[in-house]
Amino acid sequence: MAKQPIRLFGDPVLVTPATPVVDFDKELRQLVSDLTETMKAAPGAGLAAPQIGVPLRVFVWDIDDEIGHLINPSLDLSIEMQDGEEGCLSFPDLVYETPRAFRAVAKGFNMHGEPIIVEGTELLARCLQHETDHLNGVLFIDRMESEQRKLAMKEIRESEWFGIATENGLNPSIKVSPHTTFGLGF
Repeated sequence: MAKQPIRLFGDPVLVTPATPVVDFDKELRQLVSDLTETMKAAPGAGLAAPQIGVPLRVFVWDIDDEIGHLINPSLDLSIEMQDGEEGCLSFPDLVYETPRAFRAVAKGFNMHGEPIIVEGTELLARCLQHETDHLNGVLFIDRMESEQRKLAMKEIRESEWFGIATENGLNPSIKVSPHTTFGLGF
């Protein structure tokens, strides 16, 4: 197991749809292990493979002391919605109100290629949606109302980590999620 660096907002891998997993092998099991170790060390409630620079449809979670993983997920969502605070390890120390479905049913596979179904409400549902979004190149700020997104972008631009990311050559004005419906103003 090895802790991996987490990619920050502005890295193109975060807004690029991930590739489905086709080989359920030792490398995949190592990826799940690395994701789990990295998530726990952060600490976080979930982590998707693109967040460590691996463009595969894999994520892990740790909700209510239950650690799990899902590969090649698809989601069925309830019509009933929930509002709640949401953060992201790719947006350090920032938390925003983000609307999500109250209930999610995720279908996919475990690291051995066996089909699994994960059902959750509230926090687990939020996590399943957030991590699946990462696999689709969608960021949680893309789910916010327009005015809330504008306030979030201002706070992001003013954050210390964003300045460091920009100094390291990451420029979010170059590539943003195709689902983002506002100008970044950079």
